[in-house]
Amino acid sequence: MRRFVRRGLPAAVAAIALAATATAASGAVYVVTAAPRTTTPKDDGTPVSGHGAKGGPVTTLVPSTEQPAALKRVVDPDFLVVADRTVTPARLREVSHVKHVRDVITADAGAVQLQGGRVNMFAVDPSAFRAWTPPGTAKNDALWNALAQDRFVVTDEVQQQYGLRESMQYPVIGRTQLFVTMGGSGPLGLPGINVLVGRAMGRRIGLVHDLALLVNAPGADLTDLGSRLRKLVGAHSQVIDLHQSATPPKGQPAQQPRTSAGRPGTYLALYQQSARLCPGLSWTVLAAIGQIESDHGRNTGPSSAGALGPMQFMPATWRIYGVDGDGDGKADIMDPYDAVPAAAKYLCASGAGRGGSGLSRAVWAYNHSQAYVNNVLSLAQAYARRYS
Repeated sequence: MRRFVRRGLPAAVAAIALAATATAASGAVYVVTAAPRTTTPKDDGTPVSGHGAKGGPVTTLVPSTEQPAALKRVVDPDFLVVADRTVTPARLREVSHVKHVRDVITADAGAVQLQGGRVNMFAVDPSAFRAWTPPGTAKNDALWNALAQDRFVVTDEVQQQYGLRESMQYPVIGRTQLFVTMGGSGPLGLPGINVLVGRAMGRRIGLVHDLALLVNAPGADLTDLGSRLRKLVGAHSQVIDLHQSATPPKGQPAQQPRTSAGRPGTYLALYQQSARLCPGLSWTVLAAIGQIESDHGRNTGPSSAGALGPMQFMPATWRIYGVDGDGDGKADIMDPYDAVPAAAKYLCASGAGRGGSGLSRAVWAYNHSQAYVNNVLSLAQAYARRYS
């Protein structure tokens, strides 16, 4: 029996020049604000002057009652661009007029300290930005309400890594130190960006205005578009194709496993092929589990409980249900061509092919959590709508 525990994030880059951007070895994006003027809280929570503080204020923010607009559409981002300085309105207009570009949205951005570690933060308009996130996140009203109420939202990995608890206040250090309430967690869909706040909060923290943008360009040649974006935004900007295997958009099965003749070239195709091993099981269930467990192979463990691979099997469970899905003579827990069909086998043995309550019980067997079951089934429905 496996136990689902998310693994922590890999260590962040040790040193990053101020007022610049850098790329970690994993391909994650890091953005930096100016040097902070902060205070350091005592153990009793009383703020006292700290190194570099110079008497700078510490602020506790009171949530507002503003509510974001309801989700009306979903936008599939093709590029994440992080500039080396504010992207001007003139540059944004030029980007929006590039052939095939349909939608562009900006975000304030910066690297800040949270619970003693460095995280990468976007400040966004929750009403507009939610449409650009993975389906399960976009539909989660609680997360977007939290942003509108001056709370912060993190990826599940950051919540696990720093032991964050919803509705608790934590010090966030940028140009100033603020005590901000954690409003929730979920997949954000942006490689290397792991914290969101609202625009007003971002201004208080000192994030760089309009430093980042997302671009949607259906039908575009992504190689040509990437070159064009770099030319427009700046030669030192980071222009990340969210469909490339090295940096897939979170929440979308676009990352490519290693390929050979006769094998699927994408996780999407692999989920679809593997589902055929269990008549009655939809590929969307495998895709939902693949997103939640490893973000389609981006976070393969080990988790703190010892789960491994793109479908996060416990080794003991793998010894029973592991398969040699690609015929190479090995049942490799880390190989998606083995792990995804093994997940289909495990679900099928638990009754997933019967649908209805049988499917729910099978997902429960995969992870003994009703919240997990609900998340998987909801996300599977979102995949079905997106790819229908």
